[in-house]
Amino acid sequence: MDAIAFVLALVPILWLVVVLLVFKWPAWKAAIGSFVLSCVLALGVWKLPADQVATASLEGFLMALWPIVLVIIAAVFTYNLCVKTGAMDVIGGMITSISSDRRLLALLIAWCFGGFMEGMAGFGTAVAIPASMLAGLGFAPIPAVLLCLLANGVPTPYGSIGIPTVSLAGLVGLDSAHLAFVQMVQLAPFYIVAPFLIVLVAGKVEGASVADRLRGVVVPTLAAGLAFALPTMAVAAFVGPELSVVVGSICALAVTALLAMRAEHSGKLDKRFHVAVEPHEALTLGGALRAWSCFILIFILLMGTSKLVPFVNSALAPLSSSVQVFSGKNPGTLSFMWVNTPGIWIFLAAIVGGFIQGARPAQMLEVLGATVKQMMPTVITMLSVLGCAKVMGYSGMISSISAFCIGVAGAAYPFIAPWIGAVGTFVTGSGTSSAMLFGPVQKQAADALGTDPYWMVALNMLGVSAGKMLSPQSLAIGLASVRVVGKDAELMRAIIPYGIAFLVLMSILALAGAGLVL
Repeated sequence: MDAIAFVLALVPILWLVVVLLVFKWPAWKAAIGSFVLSCVLALGVWKLPADQVATASLEGFLMALWPIVLVIIAAVFTYNLCVKTGAMDVIGGMITSISSDRRLLALLIAWCFGGFMEGMAGFGTAVAIPASMLAGLGFAPIPAVLLCLLANGVPTPYGSIGIPTVSLAGLVGLDSAHLAFVQMVQLAPFYIVAPFLIVLVAGKVEGASVADRLRGVVVPTLAAGLAFALPTMAVAAFVGPELSVVVGSICALAVTALLAMRAEHSGKLDKRFHVAVEPHEALTLGGALRAWSCFILIFILLMGTSKLVPFVNSALAPLSSSVQVFSGKNPGTLSFMWVNTPGIWIFLAAIVGGFIQGARPAQMLEVLGATVKQMMPTVITMLSVLGCAKVMGYSGMISSISAFCIGVAGAAYPFIAPWIGAVGTFVTGSGTSSAMLFGPVQKQAADALGTDPYWMVALNMLGVSAGKMLSPQSLAIGLASVRVVGKDAELMRAIIPYGIAFLVLMSILALAGAGLVL
C-alpha cells in the first residue's frame, strides 16, 4: 500500500469537496479545477507523457459530448418546450385531480410523477417541479421538499434517459443492460421502502400516529413501490437503462392512480389528511394526448429502435464509428452511434410533439437557445469530470486509490463501496459525475478481489441513490422551487436520518451479496 500515492491521487477529488462545500464554488468551476489538478499530477507524479495526458483528456471530452451532453440538452429541451406550450400544466392538473388525500397526492406527485421527470429530464427537475406542485396544494415548504428528496434518490441511476448508467458502463467496459439489471436487484428493496416513507412524512398531521398515517393507504403504497420496481427491472434487463425508470414510473402512476381513485370513492379515508384541491377544467382525450405527446413519442422511438425490435436496431447499427483516441498503452475504444442514440430520438420527438402542442418553429428555436444557455454550466462540468476521470484512469491514479482501499478494507471492501458512490454524489450533486469519478475504482476493486464486476460497480450507483437525497445541490434546488431561503440546515437535519439509514442498509446488502454472480 502506498499511502502517499493514495493521498495525491485523491487531490482532485478532495479539491471538489473543499471548494464545493466550504467555498461554495459553482460545480463547473470546481470541476475545471479538478481536471487541471489531475493533469498536473499525471504529468508530475505519475509521469504520464504530455501527449498522453492530452489524448486522455480528449477521449473524456468526446465521450462527454456524444452521447451524454446530447441527451442532457435534448431531455431538458423537451421539458422546457412542454412548459412553454402549457403541456406541463395540463399534466400536473391531471395528476392532482385524482385524489384529495395528502398521502396519496404525495405518492402520485413526488414518487410517480417525480420518477417520470427524473427518467425523462433529471438535473433537478424531479425535485423542483413536484415540490412546487405540492407546495401549491398547501403542503408546508420543508415537508414538500423532503418528500421529493425521498422520492428522487432511487430513480437517479436511470435519470435523463439512463445517462448515469450508460456513461458508467461505457467508462468501465461493461454491458449497460446487464449493469442496469444488477443495479435494480440491489435497489429493489429501497423502491418498496421509499413510498412508505413518503406516506409517513406526508401524513404527519397533528394527532396522527404512525398507524393512523398508514391506515387506508397500505395497499396503494405497496403497489406504488412494486409497480415501479418490477417494470423498471424488466426493462433494464431486456431493453437497457434508457427507458427503465420512465416505464416504471408510468406503470406506478397508472396503478397508484387507479387505487387512489378507489380509495377516494370508498369514503373510508381519514378526513385529517384531506387537502382542498381546486377543480380543473374537464379534459378531453385529445387534449390529454396532446399534452403527453412529446413523452409518448420518446417512448415509441426509443422502444422502436431498441434491441426489442431487432430488424430496426440492426439496420441502424452500421451508422456508427469507432475510434481509439488515447495515444498510450491499452487505449479504450470510443463508439459513436450517429443515429440510433437517445439524444437524436428525443430531439425528434420534442420537435414533432412541439408541433402537435402548437409550438411555432421560432418558439422552438428560442427554447432551444435558452436550454443550451441554461445547461452550459452542466456541459462544462461533464467535460471536466470525464476528462479528469480519463486522465486519472490512464495515469494510474485510480489504481492507486483502489489498491489502497482494498489493502485497508480487504474482503470487507463491498461494505464501504456504496459510501464511496454516495460521497461522489453528495459532493457533485450528480449521479453521472459520481459514476465517472468512482466507477473505475469499484471496477478495479472487483478485479483485485475476484468478485463479480457488475455487482461491485453497481454498488457505486446504489450509494448514488442515497447521496442524491443528501446533496446540498438537491436541497438548494428544492428550497428554491418553494421560494424558501435560509432553511438549508433545517432541511438537512430532516433528510439526513433517512440517507444514513439507507446507506447502512445498503452496506449490509452489499457485503451480503458480494459473492453473487448475476
